[in-house]
Amino acid sequence: MQEPLRIAFRNMEAPAAIEEEIRDHVAELETFFDRITNCSVVVEARHHHHRQGRLFHVSIRLTVPEREIFVQRDPAEDHAHEDLHVTIRDAFAAARRQLQDHAREKRGDVKVHEAPAIGRIVRLFPERGYGFLATDTGDEVYVHRNAVLGRGFDALRVGDRVRYVVKEGEGEQGPQASTVVPL
Repeated sequence: MQEPLRIAFRNMEAPAAIEEEIRDHVAELETFFDRITNCSVVVEARHHHHRQGRLFHVSIRLTVPEREIFVQRDPAEDHAHEDLHVTIRDAFAAARRQLQDHAREKRGDVKVHEAPAIGRIVRLFPERGYGFLATDTGDEVYVHRNAVLGRGFDALRVGDRVRYVVKEGEGEQGPQASTVVPL
């Protein structure tokens, strides 16, 4: 890290063991992404009169090239956050996931989903539970009743515009839609 780790404690003393635990978690984050420029962690003890025990809040702010990652683990209704170690673990797990996502994006490993295509229903066989849609290139794609979302297969009419995704590979009827949404 370019800047030293900052750890702050609010409404509680700063236990050395907890500081060491946080330093270990930060070191682990650096194994996932070695270009963290700075990190600050705030641990806060919150008191709630209607509960037994103290609840802890942990926030982590990481700065990496082109992004700032911010994670908060708030007690809310989670009684697991009465254990400071669990709260810290959960917060750093969330930070690790965001950091791994960022690293994948930087490497170009992020899977890009193809946008659903738009087509038009050209033939329906309601008694048999299937039909066909025409793509913008004029090809036909098989549509089974189970692939239709929204209003459902029975509401489809010839000429209806639909958004669809084609299943990889071909079925017995040729290309087959895996998801069809009436527009």
